[in-house]
Parts: sequence; structure tokens; C-alpha cells
Amino acid sequence: MKKTPRRYRLILSTCPNLRVAKRIAAALVNEELAACVNILPRLQSVYRWRGKVQQSATEVLLLIKACGRDYARIEARIRTLHPYELPEIISVAVAGGYSRYLDWIENPDKAQ
Repeated sequence: MKKTPRRYRLILSTCPNLRVAKRIAAALVNEELAACVNILPRLQSVYRWRGKVQQSATEVLLLIKACGRDYARIEARIRTLHPYELPEIISVAVAGGYSRYLDWIENPDKAQ
């Protein structure tokens, strides 16, 4: 089967703190749902929630690199582990990238 970049996903999710972010990241990688999760701390969010503009003190952003075939399981796992009533879970198709890196996302234990 031909490998196309759209088979890969970048999934974004914000977390309330580093502890939650690390727990979700570790679960996704340990359970082989994601090849890599970057944790970006100290993000401030401004958003509308139930008719009011809210500003979070700080949040932590997860950048999850995974195969598209695993998206449903990743979403379910994040929803299980996440404390927010409505967690941000956004999946973006990867339109291109370094082919060896994309191969690594597919098979992280077989890095060359």
C-alpha cells in the first residue's frame, strides 16, 4: 500500500496543568497510540464558554504525532483521562513532511 502523508495526524489538546499533560502523553506513547507527544507549557487561552469570555491562568498544549488509523482510540483515551468537561481534541491531517520522520511515526520502534 502506498504511503501518503495524509495517513498521519497532528492532534492538539490543551490540559489544565503539567501533571495532567504528562499523564496523557505517557499513556498515549506507552499504549502505542502515538509515536511522540510534545508538551508545551505556559499557554494562555482566551475563549467563550457558556456566554462569557474566559481567560485561563495557564494551560499546557499537547502536540500528538500519530497515524490517522489510531485517531478514534486516541480521542477516546484523551476523553477518559482528561478532567475538562469539554476537552480540546483537534486532529489535523499532515499534508507533507520528511519521509523518514513520517515512516518513524508509522513504526517508532524501527527507527533508522
